[in-house]
Amino acid sequence: MKRKRILALIAAMAFAMLALAGCGGNPNASSSASGSGAKVLKVGSSIDFAPFEFQDEGQKDYQGFDMDLIRAIGKEMGYEVEIQNLGFDGLIPALQAKNVDAVISGMTINDDRKANVLFSEPYYQSGLTMVVREDEEGIKTFNDLKGKKVAVQIGTTSAEAVKKLGGVEVKELNTPADCFMELKGKGVDAVVNDRPVNDYFIHKSGTTGVKQLEERLTSEDYGIAIAKDNAELQKKIDEALKKVKESGEYDKIFAKWFGEKK
Repeated sequence: MKRKRILALIAAMAFAMLALAGCGGNPNASSSASGSGAKVLKVGSSIDFAPFEFQDEGQKDYQGFDMDLIRAIGKEMGYEVEIQNLGFDGLIPALQAKNVDAVISGMTINDDRKANVLFSEPYYQSGLTMVVREDEEGIKTFNDLKGKKVAVQIGTTSAEAVKKLGGVEVKELNTPADCFMELKGKGVDAVVNDRPVNDYFIHKSGTTGVKQLEERLTSEDYGIAIAKDNAELQKKIDEALKKVKESGEYDKIFAKWFGEKK
């Protein structure tokens, strides 16, 4: 599912998110050193995509999974991280113009982007996932949905993807909350939405009595983008990301935003 489509889903969940036009730091700082003499990694992000990047009212710093992860990576590298809030469409041009050193913004790794930038190793796997009731034993894979009723959010690619399975009754509802209410009320047998929508909604709402299945109907990886001519930085980021994962810090950050990994 494309990033803008996921944004429309999460915006409908009514969780607080307020994107401000300012930037989280001094936009004129050098990527080599800050006023304190520390190395600085200038990172571009579009701060409008909860739970990956957003800014709550009253909060000075940008929040989200991506923000915590890039700060952990920067710390591992020995860099201070400076976040610049840019429009999503302007992120790769800013990278190419050397206005930022790297980009983290729920950006899917695909061939079109790889023609223009380098990517880190994937740090998050998105895609369409399925949620069923906790006591459901008859649905284990997407193939088991034939003859079943499935709730999806209206206007998303979930409906189209589920319809392609064939033999599935698709019920399109306004919000993820509506989908989960229908599931718990036994009006449908399953809910299909993008993984971060399902993860974040279940975690933040405290919804119980449901479980998310491992299989993905579609799959896409998010990566950190780096300028095409900066393989050295790509290597440093990959090494730091590996260490963040090995130390258990990645799992802590994941649990903070999406709940414990199942």
